Amino acid sequence: MLNSVIVVDDEASIRSAVEQWLGLSGFAVQLFARADECLAQLPEHFPGVIISDVRMPGMDGLQLLAELQARDSDLPVILLTGHGDVPMAVEAMRNGAYDFLEKPFTPQHLLGSLRRALEKRQLVLENRRLHEQADLKARLETTLLGMSQGLQQLRRQVLDLANLPVNVLLRGETGSGKERVARCLHDFGPRAAKPFVALNCAAIPEALFEAELFGHESGAFTGAQGKRIGKLEYANGGTLFLDEIESMPLAQQAKLLRVIQEQKLERLGANQSISVDLRIIAATKPDLLAEARAGRFREDLAYRLNVAELRLAPLRERREDIPLLFDYFARTAAERLQRSVPPLTSVQLAQLLSHDWPGNVRELANAAERHALGLGSSGPEGDAVGPSLAEQIEAFEAQCLRAALRQSGGEIKAVMEALQLPRRTLNEKMQRHGLVREDFLERR
Repeated sequence: MLNSVIVVDDEASIRSAVEQWLGLSGFAVQLFARADECLAQLPEHFPGVIISDVRMPGMDGLQLLAELQARDSDLPVILLTGHGDVPMAVEAMRNGAYDFLEKPFTPQHLLGSLRRALEKRQLVLENRRLHEQADLKARLETTLLGMSQGLQQLRRQVLDLANLPVNVLLRGETGSGKERVARCLHDFGPRAAKPFVALNCAAIPEALFEAELFGHESGAFTGAQGKRIGKLEYANGGTLFLDEIESMPLAQQAKLLRVIQEQKLERLGANQSISVDLRIIAATKPDLLAEARAGRFREDLAYRLNVAELRLAPLRERREDIPLLFDYFARTAAERLQRSVPPLTSVQLAQLLSHDWPGNVRELANAAERHALGLGSSGPEGDAVGPSLAEQIEAFEAQCLRAALRQSGGEIKAVMEALQLPRRTLNEKMQRHGLVREDFLERR
């Protein structure tokens, strides 16, 4: 709250009077008689202002100021001083205090100083928020590579959903990067410091599924030697990623639904419930509701998992991303193998753009690694139906525009000269390919 105020003063009468004045003016006030109590309960990113007396038993106001400055040098601190403490307070302002008020002070004087301090705090926090968003966006752009409109939209959706406490369903073909997107939803949200646990539902035999998911006590079944923590419990506080969720047995779907509803689970062979706090991100290739209508998936669980849905486009629907992704994977492989990357010929680039990539990004990464080894790079020859010539030209044009914008740092005049295009034509092509000059200014 940007009207939050903490008052620290050992005199009960001062605390009471300040609380009354500020409360009548709409401020949320928290009182402390001692500075160490304030420090112990101060939130990490306190959004308001601290008002503190200078002379107090134990830790005084100047020591409190020093501690607060060490935590957050931009946190406004207003000091309350007696007449003899004015020189000391002036020195404290040189050391970071926002203001000081000499006792006795009027409510108007206090409110004026406090409002100015809160305005400053609001500007500081907004500036931090914008910087953090820019940093997150830059980090995400290096994690989810691509400049197609679909990828740009996906990154925006990931940033929007990462901080929301909702389950997410990812839909996409094999190899389209569902686990990477799930990891981003975890890493860019408040659960980043907690476990990210991935489980492929198609890779677990049905007989072992319940023990894998819920864990078991010693002797719960034949061969159950010792206690085992299941994936749900291990992910407590963090994120559980369930890949190929459509393969989960119906019996386990019912039990997973109960965990989501009650936020509790029981290990196999146990009678005691264990509370869990986790976010579930599920991934599927088919439509779960269609699976439910066919009787292969629980409809109620599908709705619980699909609070928000993200669709990952196959690579053939975002061909303009292929050269960028290929270059990244080839360079990564070359660095690992301590080799130089062979340059792509125009024929090889055309082959990359014309292939349908049924294995999506995973297949492209494999082709890039083969290229780094000097073993060729194109997809399998003889695709029955490839993109039309017009589609290949469009993808190549988008790549040329993007490269020129990136090289010039978004300077339109330089792009016009490099590509020998008039301004109007360049604008039309950028609009058609979803390219925005500002996106490239940020990279300069």
